[in-house]
Order: sequence, then C-alpha cells, then structure tokens
Amino acid sequence: MQRISKHENLETIFSEGFDKKEKKNEDRVELKREMGLFSAINMIISVMIGSGIFVSPAPALAYSGSVGMCIVVWTVCGIVSLLGALAFAELGTVIPRSGAEYAYFLDSFGPLHKFWGNLPAFIYSWVMIFIIRPAEVAVIILTFAEYFCQPLLDYLCIKDEQIIKAVAILALGIITYINVMSVKLYVKVQNIFGFFKIFACLIVILGGVYEVAKGNTKHLSSGFDGTNLAPKNIALAFYSGLWAYDGWSAVTIVTEEIKRPEVNIPKSIAISVPIVTFLYVFMNVAYMTVLTIPEMVASKAVAVTFGDRALGPLSFLIPLGVALSTFGCTLSIQFGVTRLCYVSAQDGLMMEIMSYVHYRRLTPSPAVVMQGIVALLFITLGDIVELIEFASFLIWFFYGVAMISLLVLRRTMKDVPRPYKVPTIIPIFILLVAVYLTLTPIVTDPSPKYLFALGFIFSGGLVYTWFIYKKRNPEYLIAKLTYFVQMLFEAVPPNYNAGS
Repeated sequence: MQRISKHENLETIFSEGFDKKEKKNEDRVELKREMGLFSAINMIISVMIGSGIFVSPAPALAYSGSVGMCIVVWTVCGIVSLLGALAFAELGTVIPRSGAEYAYFLDSFGPLHKFWGNLPAFIYSWVMIFIIRPAEVAVIILTFAEYFCQPLLDYLCIKDEQIIKAVAILALGIITYINVMSVKLYVKVQNIFGFFKIFACLIVILGGVYEVAKGNTKHLSSGFDGTNLAPKNIALAFYSGLWAYDGWSAVTIVTEEIKRPEVNIPKSIAISVPIVTFLYVFMNVAYMTVLTIPEMVASKAVAVTFGDRALGPLSFLIPLGVALSTFGCTLSIQFGVTRLCYVSAQDGLMMEIMSYVHYRRLTPSPAVVMQGIVALLFITLGDIVELIEFASFLIWFFYGVAMISLLVLRRTMKDVPRPYKVPTIIPIFILLVAVYLTLTPIVTDPSPKYLFALGFIFSGGLVYTWFIYKKRNPEYLIAKLTYFVQMLFEAVPPNYNAGS
C-alpha cells in the first residue's frame, strides 16, 4: 500500500490515479466524445434542413388552401416535432448508447422474448442501413450536384445528366473521405456548412422583410381566404409539413460521441428545433410576399423563383445556398447511419467487421465505406425518388414504436436515473401522430408499390432468423472477409487496447 509522506496528500494520489486511467482510456481504440453542444445543434439543423424548404415547400400550402392556414400548419408541425424530439431526449438519457431507435428497441423489447425481442431492432437497422438512409444520401447529393452545376450549365446552354451524376459521385467520394478521416474533421466541415445553410435561409427571410417594407403584402393580406377545411386536405397538409421537419432525432444516433449527453442532448434539441421552426415559418412568409399560391405550387424550385423576383443580382445566392445546404445534410446523414452500422454490428445484429475502428483515426471506416458504396449503387440506378417515398413512411412507424419503447422502459427500467423526463401524454400523443403519418399515404394513395416496403421487411425477417437467431453463418468466408477488411482499412475491433 502506498504511504502518504508529509509532502504528499490524497489529492495528489487521486490525481495521479485519474491521469493513469485517462491514459489507459486514450490507448483504447474506440469512438471518442468529440461533439459538444454547438456541434450537436448543428447536426440536428443539418439533417432537418436539406433541400425541401428551398425546392418544394408548397404541398402544405396547396392542401391548406390559404396563406393563413399554411402558416398555422408550419407552426403546429414545428411544435409537434419539438414534442417528439423531447421524448427522444428522454430515451437518449435513459439509454446512453448510439443508434437511436435501434438502441431503444433492443433495450426495451430485447429482454421480453428470445426471438421476437431483438427483431424490431434488427428490422430498423436493416431498413435504415440498406435502403432509406443510403437512398436519401443518393437523392440529396444528386440535388446538390444539380444546383452546384446549374449556373455553369445554364451559361453553356447544356443539360447533361451525366455531368450532374459525375459531380454527385465526386461529392459522395468527398463526403465519405471526410467521415473516414476523423470525427473532428466532420465536426469542422459540418459547422461551416451549417453556418452557410442558416445564412441562405436568412437571405430568403431578409428578402421577404424587404418586400414587406416596400408594401408587397397583397398575397399575405388574403389571410385565411380560401382555406380548405376538408378533413382529407387538412390531414395531407399536416402530413407534408411534418415530413419537412424530419431529422429531429439525428443527435440521438450518435449519443456515444456527444460530450455530457445527459445535458447536451436535451439542450441541443430544445435549441435547434425551434430555430428550424422559425426559419421554416418565416421562409414561407417570405415566399408569399412575391408569389401567389398557384405560382408556388407550380414552381419546380420555389426559392429560386423567389430569388429571381426579389433578390435581383443576388439571386445566384439561392442555388448556391441549396447546394451548400444539401452537401451538409448528406454529410450528416451518412455520419449518423454509419454509427447505426457500428452499434448493431457490436451487438451481433450486423456483420462484426462493420463495428471495426481505424486504429489511428478512430472512425468506423469499414461502415463508412460500405455506406458510400451502397449510396453509389443508388446513384447509378437512376430515379429512386419513388423508392424513398414508398419506404420512408416506415420512418414515422419507427418513431411510433420508439414511443412504445419509452413507455415500456418506464416500467422495466423505472429505477434508472432520469436527468430529464417528459410528461406521459407526450409519447402517447406522438404515437398517435406516428400512426396517422404511417397510414395516411396508404389510405389516401393506395398502391401495390407499398408492398415493396413490406417485402423488404419480410426479407429482413428471413435474414434475422437464419443468420442471427440460428447463427447459420459461413464462418470460413466471414473470416477471410474480416482479415481482408482489417488489412485494407487498418481496422481493429472496438475497445482494442492499442497500448497492449
């Protein structure tokens, strides 16, 4: 036992012990907590604001029928999104793991049944990793390429889809490189693009303020004239608005990389979602200072049309802003889904090599590159917008299941400290909203194509049964593949001690 001399004190010894512990943790190869409050706020904003508010914000206006009702819809949708995000904040403090819904499903349902318990978590990761997120990345990066190339192609009078696709593939390569290199690099790039994204939104809003100052209030003064109160139309107006706000749960998918998550997750959500709500509401007000309802509905890119009329020589800032916004959104979506690969592979619900970490850069490089390859395949496939539309209704289905997880965890983990807790009525309300958003597209526009989503889920169930539950794996091939990936990416299993 170490003796304490008259020149030493307990504080010195504890300090030395803590330093040794920190040194030991630094030697472990694992994802580190590199994201503070500002970065968490920026990530949520980056995922929530993509191209939709610039390109196609009109459906809420078309279904509501009036300027006043449209503003009400956008405001209420922002409030609903905030409530859902706050419920996720509680889940993030109770289950302090990355993976968002995946982690919540696993911890709430997993202990309930040997087979069925882990199935919801696997299906969530199966759908998100192989369809929804990489398809979103492909569509959004193609939008980036279109707006990035638009000024030059218009000047040269060229309309070449292959050029746009080549630029999209190049941009995808850059995004994948950033996420492979380091989390710190991602955070720096994300923060820069987040700033420009908000700046582009503010340009639109200030343009609207200028128009109002000039007295252009004719369209706004119509108020609630023409409001369509048919239940179906009101339902579809709120449906389109809530989809525009999707992304509010982004920070919970990277919980293990957030500094002080029990504090910064609730704070980041409480700050970022109201910011996005403010931007969305007042951007729509700005659009309606110079555009009529039919003009907004007919426009292929509302912000660009607005810029041509209101910003004069500064109109070029709009396509540039859309390009910057979509690049930052794609970067953050890929960053998040690779963490889902990482945690699900750690738990044995995906291939183990997807959880391996580059031993120096401390990034899940195999998972990042895999996501880059899947997104590349979607880009080469061509028109995949319908694929997203028919699979994305599952996103709100998973939000609803997450609310059930929250209620289950309050019973099965009632003794776990909760630094933050929402009233029970909130998860129940969000569950009802999720049911509505899941059923609305099927009821209003029934299509056999929705069977694709169900078919993919069924195929996931087969994969889960054979490879996960029954463990019928080709061990020899997996061993060879694991060795190849480790050599190629200089990757090791998480929690590997580099100092040993």
